[in-house]
Amino acid sequence: MTTKSTTTKKTSKTKAEVVKGPTQTLPSLPKNPFMFEILDAVSKQRTKSKKVQVLKKYEEVPLKMILIWNFDESVISALPSGEVPYSQYDEQTTSSGTLSTKLSQEIRNMHETGSFSLGVSDKEGKTTIRRECKRFYHFIKGGNDAMSNIRRESMFINLLEGLHPLEAEIVCLIKDKKLSEKYNITQEVVAEAYPDIKWGGRS
Repeated sequence: MTTKSTTTKKTSKTKAEVVKGPTQTLPSLPKNPFMFEILDAVSKQRTKSKKVQVLKKYEEVPLKMILIWNFDESVISALPSGEVPYSQYDEQTTSSGTLSTKLSQEIRNMHETGSFSLGVSDKEGKTTIRRECKRFYHFIKGGNDAMSNIRRESMFINLLEGLHPLEAEIVCLIKDKKLSEKYNITQEVVAEAYPDIKWGGRS
């Protein structure tokens, strides 16, 4: 009887350890994840330390670029704030709302169908923030001030239309420094994860 009791205790302890284990592991994303996948993984962590760990795990230049644009007050967008209009007049007259509205509808559809993969977006010729972030300087004051506002806004709209919808949403959010409205992440968390980022003095 003593032997049975000891065995039972060991079994229940093992079960407790198995249940506890997964909560301590960091999320595992595919190779070269979307920025929205990284931000979503960070957002889902319940503690500041876990958020920092996820940011460190998936550290890369494009991610830092969008976080700096969003949180650094010295980075000023050279684009109008608010919703983004359509690029073509004909499309605007035949479609309801703005490009921002269209993106929201596409994202809603993706949530409903559970279709977020790059494979799906590739068939539609979509791209990613990782590939396009080299063009971001055009949209920030001091980056390419010689460019006309019309040209800049047209380039921005083309960029959004070419991006995966959830990537485009991120660019729209950081343009107005509203990333935290969608993702549970703060400048304090970013600063702790990436102490090499120098804040301020960019404009």
